[in-house]
Amino acid sequence: MNVSTGSSAEGPAAFPLSERMGRLTAANRAFALVTVVDGPVIGAKMLLTDEERWGSLGAAGIDARVARDARADLAVGWTGLRYYGRNGEPTETDITLMVDSHRAPPSMLIFGAVDFSVALAEVAKLLGYDVSVCDPRSAFATAKRFPMADRIHNIWPDKVFGQLPEPLGPRDAVCVLTHDSKLDIPAIRHALATDAGYIGVMGSRRTHADRTERLLEAGVSETDLERLMSPIGLDIGARTPAETAISIMAEIIANDTGRSVPRLRDTDGPIH
Repeated sequence: MNVSTGSSAEGPAAFPLSERMGRLTAANRAFALVTVVDGPVIGAKMLLTDEERWGSLGAAGIDARVARDARADLAVGWTGLRYYGRNGEPTETDITLMVDSHRAPPSMLIFGAVDFSVALAEVAKLLGYDVSVCDPRSAFATAKRFPMADRIHNIWPDKVFGQLPEPLGPRDAVCVLTHDSKLDIPAIRHALATDAGYIGVMGSRRTHADRTERLLEAGVSETDLERLMSPIGLDIGARTPAETAISIMAEIIANDTGRSVPRLRDTDGPIH
């Protein structure tokens, strides 16, 4: 880890924190700015990324503790107030800090321009996702139907992943809602080749069983199949596109937070 408190040529003495933030923003890198808003050194700042740190909060013993906590906040994009003792004690309130996290929004890639996709795109956008919709049928995947989408891809699934702004990572989600094996099989195969944290696929249990056979025939391993949330969503009795979108987003949130929830994948019987 590289740490600078301003004494080296690479510290804030060479580049003010505001300039460093500009450089990080231009490079699309995540960072957190921590500012003392109440305490012995009001206005002191510390800037950090996952690996680097610049500046100091001006209190002995607090920088390392705050940096650890702020990186955890940055990982989930949290912004808010934290309280510490003068030496970083987490149970005291001598110092009030503002943690301001900046990171690119998580991505959601939706396959299939169906009514369920419209609802899911709306809810995902509301929750701060960068939304992409993919369907080679240009008559269905249009800006008029998906005004909330950040981008629309009228191409086949195997072409989409190379056109995303960034490779998919653990914060990102892929939702396959096509009900068409010509689309969903290649979409799933390519999604499994990424580091996407969530891959959900719509369909009945019978459809899932048939799809599983097709995927195995296409060379997908049993281990990879375990990554699929299929049938997609939580078991909340959702029926309408809007209700289904909520059940999907709830499952994604639970997946991100590690909560144990009633997933449709893990239950028996009819979905509806």
